[in-house]
Amino acid sequence: MFVFDHVGITTTDKQPQEDWVEQSKIWVTNPRNHPEHIEFLRYRDDSTVPAMVRDNPHVAFRVDAIEPLLASVDEILIPPFIVGDFLEVVFVLKHGTVFEYMRYLKDGWFDN
Repeated sequence: MFVFDHVGITTTDKQPQEDWVEQSKIWVTNPRNHPEHIEFLRYRDDSTVPAMVRDNPHVAFRVDAIEPLLASVDEILIPPFIVGDFLEVVFVLKHGTVFEYMRYLKDGWFDN
């Protein structure tokens, strides 16, 4: 199952209603609050997020399982990790594009 979730766009401008993600050292917005489902990402200078993810937009899809999808990608940019306690995420390169696959573990702030 691939269900479109959002498009992530890097910005250097502070956005309304940003949330801090300590493990990535970024501020993010909730794409549910944007009419076009855009997630804005603002990186702190010491963020460890790879340049390929920081410097390019990404397309995010909800998936039922992450592991089976990894065999068909060109490169794993950020290995699977857990956000809060509600979401498993991986960033990959496929078709020359950055994709985010998201598997919900339970309801969280990015649900619906």
